[in-house]
Amino acid sequence: MKTLNIGILAHVDAGKTSLTERLLFEAGAIARLGSVDGGDTQTDSLDLERRRGITIRSAVVSFVTGGTRITLIDTPGHSDFIAEVERALRVLDGAVLVVSAVEGVQAQTRVLMRTLRRLGIPTLVFVNKIDRPGARDLLDEIRAKLAPRAIALSPATSSDELAELLADGDDTFLESYVDDRVDAAACRAELARQVARGTLHPVLSGSAVTGAGVGDLVTAMAELLPSVDRTGDGTLHATVFKIDRGRAGEKIAYARLHSGSLAPRQRISFYRGETEFTGRVSAIEVAGGGMALAGDVARVRGLRDVRIGDRLGSPGATGDGAFAPPTLETVVRPVRPEQAAALFTALTRLSEEDPLIDVRRRDHDVSVRLYGEVQKEVLRSMLAEGAGIDAEFEPTSTLYVEKPIGTGAAVEEMDPARRLYFFATVGLRVEPGPPGSGVTFGLSVELGSLPLAFHKAIEETVHSTLGQGLHGWEVLDCAVTLTHTAYFSPLSAAGDFRKMTPLVLMAALREAGTRVYEPVHRFELEIPAHAVSAVLLKLAELRAVPGEPVMGPTSCMLHGTVPAGHVDEFAQALPALTQGEGVFLSEFDDYRRYPGKPPARPRTGENPLDRKEYLARLARR
Repeated sequence: MKTLNIGILAHVDAGKTSLTERLLFEAGAIARLGSVDGGDTQTDSLDLERRRGITIRSAVVSFVTGGTRITLIDTPGHSDFIAEVERALRVLDGAVLVVSAVEGVQAQTRVLMRTLRRLGIPTLVFVNKIDRPGARDLLDEIRAKLAPRAIALSPATSSDELAELLADGDDTFLESYVDDRVDAAACRAELARQVARGTLHPVLSGSAVTGAGVGDLVTAMAELLPSVDRTGDGTLHATVFKIDRGRAGEKIAYARLHSGSLAPRQRISFYRGETEFTGRVSAIEVAGGGMALAGDVARVRGLRDVRIGDRLGSPGATGDGAFAPPTLETVVRPVRPEQAAALFTALTRLSEEDPLIDVRRRDHDVSVRLYGEVQKEVLRSMLAEGAGIDAEFEPTSTLYVEKPIGTGAAVEEMDPARRLYFFATVGLRVEPGPPGSGVTFGLSVELGSLPLAFHKAIEETVHSTLGQGLHGWEVLDCAVTLTHTAYFSPLSAAGDFRKMTPLVLMAALREAGTRVYEPVHRFELEIPAHAVSAVLLKLAELRAVPGEPVMGPTSCMLHGTVPAGHVDEFAQALPALTQGEGVFLSEFDDYRRYPGKPPARPRTGENPLDRKEYLARLARR
């Protein structure tokens, strides 16, 4: 049997969860058709999802058509939960992008399609809600805003029109077309090839509510998106993209197998970067039963230490994120102070299901990262319903970053006679790295100058320490080089290097100096001509940098950048400024130097910038 893992993506309220429900019903996988309004769909399982009618966590369901098992991953539509979408993208064979025939191409739809095209993920477009009043033909809009090489697939699609479009995308097919050697079968085969390459996007129309067009969509999914053979050949290699909890609170890992097989009671290694863990699989759940084979999405139980992004069986690069990490932060406090410890435990548990919220404790305060205000509301509800904790949130603030200005170096020599210090010598050089490089670590000493475990201890500590720079923000675009090493056998241990490295690193960073940068979004804005002055005034107030307005007969297009911390404020003000006619699209662009006095962030944990206090706290520990 072949397998096909498909993501269902859309702007919120386009109808993707209803479409997923209809696909399952039409395939006979469920006996009764649920509805989002009724709160009884298969994929919205959280109480909060059922009440609000939105998808918060990705859901995984399967059905069989012909000889192919199709696994659907229903992803959130709201931009605040884009991290869930990103995790799903790592395991997909293809995608269905749902667009509402009434609302048309919306802001989040464009962000999603840009990402799908950038990653080369084969994608079908399904225009939903054609049965609703106000529904319209969206093909021209889809070509203009989503995919220029989009073609409507329907019985009315002429073979000549399809063949001409295919010939435009492949030179070999073009030669056959010019020589009049192309028939319907050749067109269908070439269509599948170009869809698989992510260079052509078929558009289908229908209604998830009535079922119209859904059969054609299933056929297109099976015939045009690239499926894989289920096989147990090769070494186990799988990606964990979702963590859930069982009734007893145990972890359930959702993993896509790329090669090999996985069976109950099997002892495996799994990797987080280069760090290896081991565990025994207690149970495997896969559609159709039996062991999990390459191509399957499996529910894996028994791996207590597993996290999202881990690789099962063999290490491998996780790749760059498809979307930017959160750029906002909020402090969370329990309404009842005695629940402070329980709050931290509950948030830590939630961070295992969504690592990007990045729980951070500072004295008695706990902070989390966010994409937006809706995510804050969801966390509040999850804490109340899942842990019985009423929580309050401070106003959202911006997450800044630091970057080194110049070059700095520092060395700490071990002194075995002074027991307060550590049996380790560490020297580090810090300098600016290329834009977008994050933190890189290199050696100017021989790799064999230290045991490998000590080298790893230094490198891991460098990365964790640079989570807080001179002003308390994460340090990016920073190149760190190990320049001096020594150890004292047999007393030196990896812990000595973990304790010494922060002192040396922060001394080198202090000598190099850092600047604070703020995250900015690039935006596209379409507004009526009469609102241009008011909108430009608001953008100036929010420190946005707009480009030259492009005026049309009745509307104006604006492009520019705006600080991430002001995106929500502008989006909320836009309807009043434009009488509801403005269309605003934004996505993360880059960081730019913060104007004025750099904002500071209180530090957590031991502070290696204060040498005396740092050593004293370690000694007390």
